[in-house]
Amino acid sequence: MVSHRRDGRLPRVGLVVGRRVGGAVVRNRAKRRLRASLREVTLADATDYVVIATPVVATAPFQELCGWVRDAISSTLPGAGAR
Repeated sequence: MVSHRRDGRLPRVGLVVGRRVGGAVVRNRAKRRLRASLREVTLADATDYVVIATPVVATAPFQELCGWVRDAISSTLPGAGAR
């Protein structure tokens, strides 16, 4: 996950789900699951996020996916130490 601070108010999220994740049905499922998991975390205001999916996103248990997203987001929040 990559983040970038910018001027503005609301966070923006871009999802990258390439063909290596699977066919169109699997890619769409991965995007839906990522959007749902992003609703479970707090995003920093005025920040752009780019989430790059891997094939496991489509099949991992949802709570595990939420944990991965939460960990990735928390590492980009202001005040988080470099990992």
